[in-house]
Amino acid sequence: MANTDCVNVRVFSLNCWGIHYLSKHCSQRYQMIGEMLCKEQHDIVLLQEVWSEKDFLYLKVKLASTHPHSHYFKSGVIGSGLAIFAKHRIHDTFLYRYSLNGYPYMAHHGDWFGGKAVGMAILNIAGLTANVYVTHLHAEYSREKDSYLSHRVVQAWELQQFIRHTSTGADVVIVGGDLNMHPQDLGCRLLMSYTGLKDSYIETAKFDGCENGMTLIADNLFISKNELIPFEKGIRIDYILFKGSSTTKIYCDFMSTTKGSVPGHPLPYSDHEALTAELRLESHVPAQAGSDKTQDSPTEKLAELVDTLTEARTEVKVGLHCAERMRYTSARTGVMGLALLVLELAIAAVPCFALGAEQPFPRISFYLLAALCFAILLTTFLLYIFYTMELKSLQGAEDQMRLAVGSLQEKLRGFPVAQPHDAPQKSPEGQQPSALDSEE
Repeated sequence: MANTDCVNVRVFSLNCWGIHYLSKHCSQRYQMIGEMLCKEQHDIVLLQEVWSEKDFLYLKVKLASTHPHSHYFKSGVIGSGLAIFAKHRIHDTFLYRYSLNGYPYMAHHGDWFGGKAVGMAILNIAGLTANVYVTHLHAEYSREKDSYLSHRVVQAWELQQFIRHTSTGADVVIVGGDLNMHPQDLGCRLLMSYTGLKDSYIETAKFDGCENGMTLIADNLFISKNELIPFEKGIRIDYILFKGSSTTKIYCDFMSTTKGSVPGHPLPYSDHEALTAELRLESHVPAQAGSDKTQDSPTEKLAELVDTLTEARTEVKVGLHCAERMRYTSARTGVMGLALLVLELAIAAVPCFALGAEQPFPRISFYLLAALCFAILLTTFLLYIFYTMELKSLQGAEDQMRLAVGSLQEKLRGFPVAQPHDAPQKSPEGQQPSALDSEE
């Protein structure tokens, strides 16, 4: 018989929408969030869009007695917006910034300035090593004309790589954040199938919250219904994901979301709904060491993952073509600006070669034209560099996906054509098999 220890962990995740001077009632909402967290006393709190470090410090002081351990992840021009608070000691942290994150000239969207990233914290929970991740991916903005789809797919690819490569020694993996993806979107399928992570909303034994687990709802005071088109009631883009290991099983006993305005307050906590998942960790010590080995994933799972990766490669290639076209456009515009500058210099040189000749038009016109030429050259030069960097990031991701597809196809060919129905393959208890498990 195996020895079993049970530990309950309450995880909270919220996109705080903390953009001062742009987000409504920001200070008041942070007070509400702080009071609620003090009262509820979650074990792990994962926050996104805490753009001001002053707001983090306010929460740190507010939660000092209930969540003595915290960390603020710094990145980008205005920060990553990611923060974690915990009852358990944080032993180590690390931040990985996504290689692609929108465009700097799309200032009204602002994602590029935020330095979107994934933050990792390693906690010890009752003797178990827990790798906790908090992240925030690029927003969609338009469902039909999604200019950032390739960037978000690359972010999902980098997120799953980061989780896989940093969680090999963990007993428990917990991921929370605003993924800005619907459950069936390509990036979400890529993340879930590659890592074996489970969705709390799908796995929970009991749920209390918005219909279909939606986290961006029309009933929220801060949400315009036009933002949700074509989804009238709302969408689900915030998640709490989890995964166990060969020695630890993990279950979601209860999950809840807020439902717009907070009882007793005229305002919601944010434009997003907050998520709470009550997880149960069961630690198992096998009676015979080495008797439980990781087996290869079923053929169906591998084939599905190959299809998902192929679809992801297609989207990345679309992004590649778009980046190449934009780089060509910026180069052509720069050449036009250079030609205009040369023409201006030629006209300015006429008086030097023709004695007594006067300047054909006022000097101020030359100065304005020169300023325009230099502005064009500088702008196109910076854009050319940016699109070159984008191209290299997309090419790198596509190369990695190509290698992964080849590896999976080779692994797939190693399976028999038909699997016996009376000999199902089993994975370690509590751990959904990853498609990249090594062959025994």
